[in-house]
Amino acid sequence: MTLIAYLNSLPPGKRRELAARCGTSFEYLRQIGYGNRPCSPLIAVCLERESQGVITRKMLFPDDWNKLWPELGGEEMDG
Repeated sequence: MTLIAYLNSLPPGKRRELAARCGTSFEYLRQIGYGNRPCSPLIAVCLERESQGVITRKMLFPDDWNKLWPELGGEEMDG
């Protein structure tokens, strides 16, 4: 599931709650999902935690997740 699909699957109130728990706005998360804005590593970790692994750091950083989080190196690629 992509970030934008995940966000669209949430009711509007839950979208804003998710964004607040990640320290950002829903609008910014949408921009990340559409590829218009970069995702920070901190938001990626938060999204992975708050989505209970539906959205992963590896999905959000497909080209360099292993440099940011080498401890994930032994795991299978998600998404």
